[in-house]
Amino acid sequence: MDYSEEKKIGQQSPKSASVLSDEYRDETLLEPPINDTLHRGLKARQISMIALGGAVGTGLIIGSGTALRRGGPLGLFLGYSFVGFICYLVMVALGEMAAFLPHKKGFAGYATRFVDPALGFALGWNYLMKYLIVTPNNVNAAGVVVQYWTQKVHIAIWMAIFIAFIFFINLLGVRVFGELEFWFSSIKVIALIALLLMGIIIDLGGNPKHDRLGFRYWKAPDGPMGSYLLEQVHDGPLAIFLGFWATLTNALFAYIGTELIGVTVGEAENPRRNIPIAIRRTFFRILIFYVGGVFVIGLIVPRTNDQLFIATKSKTGAAASPFVVATTLVGIKVLRHVINGAILIFVMSAANSDLYIGSRTLYGLAIEGKAPKIFKRVNRMGVPYPSLIICTAFCGLVFLNVSSSSAKVFTWFVNLVSTAGALTWMCIAFCHIRFMKALKAHGMSRQDLPYSAPFQPWGSWFALIATGIITLFKGFDTFIPFKVDTFITSYIGIPVFFALWLMYKLRYRTRLIPLEHVDLVTGLRQIDEEEEKFLEMQAKLGPRSALGKFWDSL
Repeated sequence: MDYSEEKKIGQQSPKSASVLSDEYRDETLLEPPINDTLHRGLKARQISMIALGGAVGTGLIIGSGTALRRGGPLGLFLGYSFVGFICYLVMVALGEMAAFLPHKKGFAGYATRFVDPALGFALGWNYLMKYLIVTPNNVNAAGVVVQYWTQKVHIAIWMAIFIAFIFFINLLGVRVFGELEFWFSSIKVIALIALLLMGIIIDLGGNPKHDRLGFRYWKAPDGPMGSYLLEQVHDGPLAIFLGFWATLTNALFAYIGTELIGVTVGEAENPRRNIPIAIRRTFFRILIFYVGGVFVIGLIVPRTNDQLFIATKSKTGAAASPFVVATTLVGIKVLRHVINGAILIFVMSAANSDLYIGSRTLYGLAIEGKAPKIFKRVNRMGVPYPSLIICTAFCGLVFLNVSSSSAKVFTWFVNLVSTAGALTWMCIAFCHIRFMKALKAHGMSRQDLPYSAPFQPWGSWFALIATGIITLFKGFDTFIPFKVDTFITSYIGIPVFFALWLMYKLRYRTRLIPLEHVDLVTGLRQIDEEEEKFLEMQAKLGPRSALGKFWDSL
C-alpha cells in the first residue's frame, strides 16, 4: 500500500468525526509538538533488532534450564510452541493497531482511546512496573554469568558497571542507541545460530567423546516428560502435567518483551510500512530461535542433570545456561568460555532495550497526563532524560542480590515480570477486540488498513483467554508447599493492576467508551504529515542501490 492509499484511512470515516461528542473528545490524544517530543529515527532493521534484543534473553539462555528440569525435553518443546503461538496472535493484533495509529503513547494510548482512560492508566503503569523490574533482572543475570569466570570481584561492583553502561548508551539519543542495539542484536543472532548448530553437531556425535546422542535424553530415565513435584503430589500423571504447565509459565516469561515493538512505533521512520515488516520478521526469528533452541537443548542436556540453573537453588556460575552445561558434558573446555561471553552480550543487550522501553513508557504516560509533567521533558536529541534517570534508579533493585542468592532474586523477578507481561498481553488483545468492533461501528473495513491481522477476530479472543488461564494458575507450585515470597511475587501484580484501574475510575468517573464514540480520527493528520515529509525526503535521495536494498532487507 502506497502513501496515498494509506492517507485515505484517516479520511474515510466522516461518521466517526460527526458522532464524536465533547464528552469523549480527549485533547491528550493529540501528538506533542515536534520540538518537545521523541524523534522518529528508528529504521525497520533497528526496530526488528530492538524487539529481538529485548525478547531473546534470560528466558531462553538461562531460564530454560529450570523448564527442562520440570517439564522434560518434550514438555519444554510443546510449552514453548504453544506460548509462541499465543505470542504471534498478540503481535499481529498489536501490529494492526500500531500500523493504523503509530502514536507515541505506547500501549496505554490504545487502551485510553479504544476502551477506557482508566484501563489506559492501569496498563501504562503496569507496563512501566514490568520494565522497572525486568531491567534489573537482566543486570542480575549478567552478574550470574560473570561469576562463572570469577567470584573474586564482588557482584555488586559488576552490577554497578553494567547499570552505568546501559544508562550512557540510552543517553546518546535514539539514532545512536538504535545503531548500537542493531549491532548488539546482530551478534545475538549470529551467536544463537552458532549455538543451534553447535547443539546439532554435538547431538550427531561431533564432540570430543564421539558420542552420538540422538534422542537419548527423550527416553527413560531422563525423558520425554518431567515429573514436577512428584514427592508432594504422589501421582505420576499429575506430576507430568504439572511439569508441562510449569514450562508454560517459563515460556510466558521468555516470550514477554516481544510486544515492545508497540513502544518503538513512536520513534519509527515510515511506521505504517516498517511496523508490519518488523512484526513479521521478529516473530519468525523468535519462533525459530526459541522453539528451535529449546528443541536442541532437549537433545543435548538431560533433564536430570543437577548442573542446570534451578530457581529453587542458589548455585550459579556454570549453571547459568544449558548450553554451557552441554559443552561440559561432552568435554569441550574452551568453547564454554566463548558461549558464556556470548550469553553476557545477550543479557546486556536485553537490559539495554529494557531501559529504553521503560523510559519511553513513562514518557508516554506523562504526555497523556497520567504521570508527573516533568517526565514529558526531552533533550535536544529527543531523549526523555527525566524518565531515563528514574528508570535507571530502579536498577538499584538488583542489589537485593547482595543479601539473597542470585537464583532466588531471579525467581522473584521472573514471577513479577511474567505477571505484568501477561496482563499487558491480555490488554493488547482486548484493545484489539474493541478496535475491530469500533471499525465496524464506524463503517470502516479492516481490509483497508495498512496491515490486517490474520486469524481475527477469534485470534485475539484465544490469546486473551489462554493468557488469562496461564496467569491465573501460573503460581500453582507456591502452594505445594505454601511459600510466602513466591506467592506474593507470583500474584501481587493482579490486585495492583485492578487497584490502579479502580483508583483512576473512581477519581475521574470514567466510563467504557461506546463503540460509536471511539475516536479513530484525532492525531492521524499529524502522523500523515510526518510520513509525507519522510517519503518526500526519501524521494529526493533517489532510488536505493542494490546494496542499500539488501542492507534494509536485513
